[in-house]
Amino acid sequence: MAPFRVRRRRLSGGRALHAGQPIRGRGFLAVALIYNARAPVARAQSIRSIPLSQDQKFFDLYSLVIGVLAAVALGIFVLSMNMSEQTQGVFTREAPEYKAAVAERIRPFGQVLLPGDDIPAAAAVETAPTPEPVAEVLTGPQVYNQACLACHGAGIGGAPILGDVDVWTPRIAQGLDVLVDHAINGFTGELGYMPPKGGRLDLSDGEVTAAVEYMIEESQ
Repeated sequence: MAPFRVRRRRLSGGRALHAGQPIRGRGFLAVALIYNARAPVARAQSIRSIPLSQDQKFFDLYSLVIGVLAAVALGIFVLSMNMSEQTQGVFTREAPEYKAAVAERIRPFGQVLLPGDDIPAAAAVETAPTPEPVAEVLTGPQVYNQACLACHGAGIGGAPILGDVDVWTPRIAQGLDVLVDHAINGFTGELGYMPPKGGRLDLSDGEVTAAVEYMIEESQ
């Protein structure tokens, strides 16, 4: 049988096996086999334990960094609160404008008066002046649509229909002044009656004149 070589190992009885030392005999062979079988397992366990220790170191370092950052952030927050309290307490809270605004916000809505107390006069309520309406001058077509269309659109009461040339020709021959006078002051004819300004007394003479001119223009 060829000699079997092992790494250095101390056996029972005080003898030691050195690396590369040839061993003989069945007893020595059994010890060598057991040692060489356990050696790879021990090396694998030691190799697997190395990453675990590195992860633990990284976790410890990460926790330390997070703790330091949290402490710094807390310190900055406390410092800013103290600085805000010192500056605002002097320059803002003591300002007359700030005090007046606070007093106005907390002012009670009512006042308790005891018998014999003078009743304060109510403050006068300022009312905004009512703006005067802007007078809008209506055009001839607008006046016709609002005041003349009811009669002159359908010929009610003998009113000449707008656009009927045969009916309007003898009336136009009387002249513009006569037609304007009839429209402003009213007119009673053989077939009916036209009220002054078509019943719209709020219209101005100029607006009525513009309506008459428009009707003449459309009926020629």
